[in-house]
Amino acid sequence: MLQILASIDTSATYTCGDIGLKFSGMLPYVVSMAITIIKIVVPILLIIFGMMDLAKAVMAQKEDEIKKGQQTFIKRIIAAVIVFFVITIVQMIISFVSNDNDDIGSCFKCFVNGDASACTPDNSGTKMDF
Repeated sequence: MLQILASIDTSATYTCGDIGLKFSGMLPYVVSMAITIIKIVVPILLIIFGMMDLAKAVMAQKEDEIKKGQQTFIKRIIAAVIVFFVITIVQMIISFVSNDNDDIGSCFKCFVNGDASACTPDNSGTKMDF
């Protein structure tokens, strides 16, 4: 990963597809990394916080608080699953839809999937070689 980031020319301008979207060399990798972090870290944090709520309720040894802690834990697990799968489902839908349009597909691969081969430098018109 560090080799890829080190080899990116951050002063260059790149495009994806023929739609004319221009961006800095580092932007696709930052966007891709942010999506990956959201997809992994947010569900883990939600589950950890839910476990902490449940542990507090069990430590209090009150039946009402234990039930509330269980409900909170279940809600956080459901939220974690939703966060993970919403991002995954959106990625799948856009991949299916973009099969008809190479411009959308290349921009999607460049930004969301972090696929460097989909990004084209403005100056040479050739694909980036990583």
